[in-house]
Amino acid sequence: MNLYTLHKKQKLPISLEQAWEFLSNPENLKIITPDYMGFHILSGADRPMFPGQIIQYIVTPVLGIKTIWVTEITHIKDLDYFVDEQRFGPYALWHHKHFIKEIDGGIEMEDLIHYKLPFGILGQLVHPILVKPKLEEIFNYRTKKLEELFGTY
Repeated sequence: MNLYTLHKKQKLPISLEQAWEFLSNPENLKIITPDYMGFHILSGADRPMFPGQIIQYIVTPVLGIKTIWVTEITHIKDLDYFVDEQRFGPYALWHHKHFIKEIDGGIEMEDLIHYKLPFGILGQLVHPILVKPKLEEIFNYRTKKLEELFGTY
């Protein structure tokens, strides 16, 4: 079993409260996701984030194939971190921790994702040529979009 990790950090010149308000609102995921992914929330984002919240999305990550993705918000510490875990979707495992901390002149946000691909050896073979580059592309887009919205640190 190969467990992969994606780790990203970004600094933004905004307050902790402003960062938390934006990042903890599932509706804002569409803003920071590339348009070609066709990201659309189907259900579950109709109230402020809470532990146990189930959110259902539809995404089109590759080759125009629409995928239903269901995540659960499993942990939240207000103004500090939250965790979403895939319940159904394209990964065998998806565990995404979002940390936000105050620093001089703004905040530092950190994403730590542990994920496992389905399909055994086939999943392992496509990871370096398809999955890893696609995740890097998505998170690089997110970095750029957040800088457009909030400025650079």
